[in-house]
Amino acid sequence: MSQPWLPPDGVRRTTPCITVSAGMFKKSGFRCPAADALKARGYRPVAPEARRRERLEHFTLGPFMAACDARNGPGTSPADPGRSRTAPLHDGLRVWTDHALAMYDATFPADPSRPLTEVADRWVYRYRPSGPESGRPDAERPEEFRFTVWGRCLASSDGKHRELRLPVHRIGADAPPEGFVAATALVLAEGAPGPLPEHVRIVEFALLDGRTRELFAGSRSEALAHYRAHGPGALTEILNGQEYRPGSSCVDCSYLSVCPALRSTPGLLGTESEGRPRRTWSVTNGRNYRACPARDHLRRLRLPTADAVEREATAERGRAVHAYLADRHGRGVPSPCTARIPERWVPDGFDLPDHERALGEVLLRRHAAVCPLRCVRDGSDVRTEPRVVRHDSAADVVVLAEPDLLYRDADSWVWRETKTSASERRPNRPLLEHYPQLALAVLLVARGDLGGSPDRARVELEVLRPGGADLEIIDPFAPTHRNTAEQVVRTMVTAWHGDDDYAPSPGRSCGRCEVARWCDQAPAAGAAA
Repeated sequence: MSQPWLPPDGVRRTTPCITVSAGMFKKSGFRCPAADALKARGYRPVAPEARRRERLEHFTLGPFMAACDARNGPGTSPADPGRSRTAPLHDGLRVWTDHALAMYDATFPADPSRPLTEVADRWVYRYRPSGPESGRPDAERPEEFRFTVWGRCLASSDGKHRELRLPVHRIGADAPPEGFVAATALVLAEGAPGPLPEHVRIVEFALLDGRTRELFAGSRSEALAHYRAHGPGALTEILNGQEYRPGSSCVDCSYLSVCPALRSTPGLLGTESEGRPRRTWSVTNGRNYRACPARDHLRRLRLPTADAVEREATAERGRAVHAYLADRHGRGVPSPCTARIPERWVPDGFDLPDHERALGEVLLRRHAAVCPLRCVRDGSDVRTEPRVVRHDSAADVVVLAEPDLLYRDADSWVWRETKTSASERRPNRPLLEHYPQLALAVLLVARGDLGGSPDRARVELEVLRPGGADLEIIDPFAPTHRNTAEQVVRTMVTAWHGDDDYAPSPGRSCGRCEVARWCDQAPAAGAAA
């Protein structure tokens, strides 16, 4: 039996209306169900935080939407009501926005046979509950439901046709959930202002390459029927969301200070906020920034990456091995891996050349000798690729980490990182410097952050090579390891933490940069995406 929905301490309801954006129906892994429920129900923190904003624009689609609004002249609604578009753009975001506008124009040329024009205000669907119970005194009972949509809203001059164009970076393999489509169709069919339409259409368009995907097209009555079939259950799920899901969305979350799931680790990164904007940081961000500040920024904006770089065969083989092990380790009752590897071991979604497929099979056989599942008792002792999120309140940075595996040895938690290599050569730098994710792991384990007994708590590095598996054991409580880890992390964080501009650092690494296409300072900028 599900628990009744309850807000956390430190919030209060500020409106009797329930307001749900269509995006809440998407169930994205980046969204927090509890935050969506609080926002939809009208709860706000009792003591809201005043935080400094970033100097540069960080909303990737915002400049595109603002440019479209400006082209349509006065009277069109802003891309995000209440949000100013005065923040300057990074040059990379400017390049991307120009590209996006050109692709939009090419994808939707003027069609005299079916003229549609942008509407002045986005549609909002409003519904006031009625009936015998509507007058019942109930602090939680809403006076009104409001559904909103976001995108390019167009209509015919007679109002009989409405179309919503949803900008995305790329068209993904999976279509959005039916609940999202149903809620969006309801807003188009019943939303105000304007006369109710006879026909509605919802289409995704990719700003990268102009591809489109029609999500719904039908009559107003068909749109209402689609919502009745798929919408109410999805709406209930949103309003009853109780899972707090710490992650990258925490950086802009109004409820961070009252979140019961986000653990605070002041001083983890070895720097202090001093009024800096709240940010997220991971070791991957740190590596990207060290190579080029612009690269880190453009990756954080989630600009489309060059497949030739991002999905290069060696990197794909490593990801495929990790995906196989994650699936193998996460199954029901855990059992140690063996050297018997299925002929079709490559997980779905990976396309490896024959030589990388064969090498991956060899590396997986080597893993059997050091498989950590020999130490565990049951499934509660294993966490495959868990999301570890902590708030360094001194730096005001949300730290993100994803160990390859956490497993329990007796009553102690062990952090295991697994790497693959086609070479037998060992790095000539200390491990914590060569693999800085180990340094972050040392700091967290040494703080007792994972819980459990410290007796056997440790950090492990497993490197799979054709000739065998190396297993390095790192004692996080050894002063030398702790001091080195602090220095490695602080060095990676300090310059980034004070940077507001993310200037490009062109050089040899540009040839292997997955976002060089959007950088106007990269040599021969334009890596194939």
